[in-house]
Amino acid sequence: QVQLVESGGGTVQAGGSLRLSCAYSGRTFGSYAMGWFRQAPGKEREFVAGISRSGGSTYYADSVKGRFTISRQHAQSTAYLQMNNLKPEDTAVYYCAASYSSNYYTTPPTEWSSYAYWGRGTQVTGSS
Repeated sequence: QVQLVESGGGTVQAGGSLRLSCAYSGRTFGSYAMGWFRQAPGKEREFVAGISRSGGSTYYADSVKGRFTISRQHAQSTAYLQMNNLKPEDTAVYYCAASYSSNYYTTPPTEWSSYAYWGRGTQVTGSS
C-alpha cells in the first residue's frame, strides 16, 4: 500500500519561499512519477508540477514556471516542491500524488486522473 504525507506548508508574505516535502512509503518509490497539485477554495484541483521516475524530466504549469522547482530524492523516498516568490494567488491546499509508470524517463502526466495515490494535503497561504 502506498502512502504519501505532505509537510512544510504555512503562511508566508508575498515574495517569500516555502519548501514542501512529500514522504513516500510502500512499494518502490522509483516506480512512480510524482506530481504536485493544488486546490484553492471554490476552484478545481489543478496541476502544479511533475517529475519523472528518473528525476530527469520535469514539467510545470505556466503559472508557476520559473518560481517553483520539483525534485526527488530516491534515498529518502521523498519528493519536494521548492516555492519561491510566492504570490497571494498561490494560496491553496497542496497535494502530493504518485503515478505508476513503466517508463523511467517519460514526462510526468498532468491529468489528476493519472495519479492513483494521493496525500491529504498541506495548506499554503501567501499573504499580501
